[in-house]
Amino acid sequence: MIVELGHYALVLAFALSIMQTVLPFWGARAHEARLMAVARPVALTQFAFVALSYAALTYAHVASDFSLANVVENSHSTKPLIYKISGVWGNHEGSMMLWVLILTLSGAAMAAFSRAIPPRLLADALSVQGLLCAAFLLFILLTSNPFARLSPAPIEGADLNPILQDPGLAIHPPLLYLGYVGFSIVFSLAAAALIGGRIDAAFARFIRPWTLAAWCFLTLGIAMGSYWAYYTLGWGGFWFWDPVENASLLPWLAGTALLHSAAVMEKREALKIWTIFLAILAFSLSLLGTFLVRSGVLTSVHAFASDPQRGLFILGILVLFIGGALFLFMTRASSLKQGGLFAPISREGALVLNNLLLTASCAAVFVGTLYPLALEAINGDKISVGAPFFNLTFGPLVAPVLLLAPLGQLLSWKRGDLLGAAHRLFFAAVCGLAAMLIFAAINGAPVVAFIGAGVAIYLIVGAFTEIFGRIFPSGLGSSKNAFYRAKGLPLSAWGTAFAHAGLGVTLLGLAATGWGVEKIVAMKQGQTYDVGPYQLEVIGLTSQQGPNYKETLAHMSVRRDGQIVALIQPAKRFFTTRRMATTQAGIVTLNFGQIYVSIADQNESGSLDARLYWKPLVSLIWVGALVMAFGGGLSLSDRRLRVGVARRAAKIPAGAQGAS
Repeated sequence: MIVELGHYALVLAFALSIMQTVLPFWGARAHEARLMAVARPVALTQFAFVALSYAALTYAHVASDFSLANVVENSHSTKPLIYKISGVWGNHEGSMMLWVLILTLSGAAMAAFSRAIPPRLLADALSVQGLLCAAFLLFILLTSNPFARLSPAPIEGADLNPILQDPGLAIHPPLLYLGYVGFSIVFSLAAAALIGGRIDAAFARFIRPWTLAAWCFLTLGIAMGSYWAYYTLGWGGFWFWDPVENASLLPWLAGTALLHSAAVMEKREALKIWTIFLAILAFSLSLLGTFLVRSGVLTSVHAFASDPQRGLFILGILVLFIGGALFLFMTRASSLKQGGLFAPISREGALVLNNLLLTASCAAVFVGTLYPLALEAINGDKISVGAPFFNLTFGPLVAPVLLLAPLGQLLSWKRGDLLGAAHRLFFAAVCGLAAMLIFAAINGAPVVAFIGAGVAIYLIVGAFTEIFGRIFPSGLGSSKNAFYRAKGLPLSAWGTAFAHAGLGVTLLGLAATGWGVEKIVAMKQGQTYDVGPYQLEVIGLTSQQGPNYKETLAHMSVRRDGQIVALIQPAKRFFTTRRMATTQAGIVTLNFGQIYVSIADQNESGSLDARLYWKPLVSLIWVGALVMAFGGGLSLSDRRLRVGVARRAAKIPAGAQGAS
């Protein structure tokens, strides 16, 4: 009964999405306030029905209801509870349910927290959001029904893919989808603004909080996915330039460019056309990622489905929304008035250069990801585009962004002093150069590694140079009342500094991998093996029975200068139902670096084949992502963001929003 209730709620949600699409849009055209007002309660009710449907599917997984095909194919009665819950989205049908849940949540959030937006703009935006929901709900109901029954029902399920039976799966997809789908609000507002024909600085303020929220979640989702692959696959890498990994990087790059472009539009009413284009692009790239994962056009450990019918349906959704938005953009963009002017040497100019480099790097990743797929579709040739291509194209485009980020913070709006800003960055440049020389002398790493480390230190120090100058306007001698000046700074200023510094922290972790150590050895009990500054010794092997797997653990000690500093337990697991083995890497963090051990099966001689890694400062890669997201959260919490929206919106008559 609960399952049927969930299915029925999904059908009702689809009917509500049609209502949300048609009535507010009609009301905006007919200037009927009552029809436009329908959008809010319908969006909230639609989310409630989808949440009910999702809860019913979760109940079926937790209760091991094997009359459902989705539960049979992806669950097992002995599977731990956390994986029964996370397993709901560990498959194609369930992941689409999570996607639609967050999509309707986004629409409900826009309906509940956007009262400052003029009624006509909001009605059109919620109408576009309703059309998005209708398309994906129809996709689920026609091609990916998670409530399909089996008769007779089997006694037991086939279990979830063992690679996905990990706590990371409980965190990574929800965060990633909150980022992906969060950009749908920005997309809907951009489409609504093009339909209404009025785009000004107030529009930039409307989209800023939603862009920031989506960017923060996407940053965390990518970082969590990187770490999950790092320790789950047992390959010792944090990024493989996998097509699906790239699919998450693309909207992040576009979203980062959008944040900076919106700042220029808000301050100077410039870059209107470009900001609208980026708002469309960010969500379009999110949709592209959905197509890549579910169409069967690529093979990846991240891919969910390989059904051509589903791929064609999603391709139709892409054509409808991306093609429709770009057509609307093409017809309306020429009518937009030019905004404020600014000198090339200014903060606006720096942000424009930032946008050009970010979009060029996004294009490089896009081409490297899709070119092999296009080539195979045209003539059947299969090629692989890997790290060498991306390092040679993406790296040189991103490097200037890192160097110019602190400089752009120090330039004034409209017209800046380049020499003055460079002078203020002297200390940051000295710190970066000193770090570069120290790392080169101590580690003897590749040139790119210690140059990257120096740039990272420069970026971290430079990120707080503007903050330091505002707190101590006359140097350290002006420390009196410094606390109150720091407290009086807007949270958005602190947020920018932390976000840029977080990027530097991540870069430092990436650079430090250049002086890491990797060894492949056949380890024997009682012998020690050098890994960087540490020594590893196998103490013994034990076996144990897990809830739905058998596990062999290797107990190892980690020593430095003869003293045990840590114990580490890499393992091999065999999942009996799936008849599949997985590697559980043993990882211990020491001073932001990590000892990483991945083992294979034991040899007849008693030795144990293993990969041993020493990765100095590698944990900073993910710490930096947390700092970036923290900076975005600080900016998002800035009260001026909300007050500014309300004040600007109050100056715009409700009916004027549709004027061209």
